[in-house]
Amino acid sequence: MRVISGTARGRTLKSPGEATRPITDRAKTSLFNILGTRVIDADVLDLFAGAGSVGIEALSRGARRATFVELDRAALQTIRDNLALTKLADRASVVRQDVFKFIAQSAATRYDVIYVAPPQYKGLWSKTLVALDDADLLADRGTLVAQIHPKEYRDLALKQFALVDQRKYGSTLLCFYQKVSASSNLLT
Repeated sequence: MRVISGTARGRTLKSPGEATRPITDRAKTSLFNILGTRVIDADVLDLFAGAGSVGIEALSRGARRATFVELDRAALQTIRDNLALTKLADRASVVRQDVFKFIAQSAATRYDVIYVAPPQYKGLWSKTLVALDDADLLADRGTLVAQIHPKEYRDLALKQFALVDQRKYGSTLLCFYQKVSASSNLLT
């Protein structure tokens, strides 16, 4: 697991072990190719952050800030170590909290990119998207991405968000959502 591009390009990131499932370099490269310039000067929220690979990649590529939310202590220490290694800690916030509590308590903040990568096969991805749908954390022209196993996917009845794209990379499915009101901003 490494930083693909930007100021920290080539740095090898630590992994907290088997408690997390990091995104593959192939899927991460494709994710950021799809997001493109949307990451520059963006406020990024990395939920179920694991090693922090996605948020760190965003910072390396020019994101203004990244907030990493994780509950596991070993993963939190790994995120802090990876931020120090990449020299990106000054633009990052690391929060030890349950993701659902964080969402419920963060109504005043808006993010340009929200990345959701929960443990597999527990239904947490859909519960997280429903919680985000009830909150107002995504900026009007923002993008919400869920990383899941393809077998987990199901259509969700969301009020705020529309599924605008899906990309499959082996056992990783990336689902891209945007606000329904941002129909002119849809990913292509």
